[in-house]
Amino acid sequence: MSEPDRIDLKILDLLQRNGRMSVTEVGEQVGLSTSPCSERIKRLERQGLITGYHARVDAAALGKPLLVFIEITLSQKSPQVFETVRREVGLMPDVLECHLVSGSFDYLVKARLRAMNDYRELLGTILNKIPVPAQSNSYVVMEEIKESTVLPLDR
Repeated sequence: MSEPDRIDLKILDLLQRNGRMSVTEVGEQVGLSTSPCSERIKRLERQGLITGYHARVDAAALGKPLLVFIEITLSQKSPQVFETVRREVGLMPDVLECHLVSGSFDYLVKARLRAMNDYRELLGTILNKIPVPAQSNSYVVMEEIKESTVLPLDR
């Protein structure tokens, strides 16, 4: 895979901010005609630098205003335990993200829910699906200050 050049980075930046931009609009902003711009975008997709196009939706407007982060600490660690957690948490639709992390706990889970009783149920489900005893600490978000999917690109 070739290293992205200045134009590739500009294309990636534009599409991160507005994935609905037409190829013509992108081309105009980066100084390319439609055909070469389209070829660059297709190459960036083939190379895996563009992994998809998504609509961002308002969770609160769709009835899921509660944002919760959960730290999970496992009592025992093994490849089998990690695989079970990966598989089980991956099947939970309210879990938006789950990360195996270094530090004083093992997993950081991000979930969107309707209400606290949904959170209580999700936490119980997570802890019951883990094959070893686990502890949790939870953080309910009171105010969302910044949330972005835009990755800063070096130029």
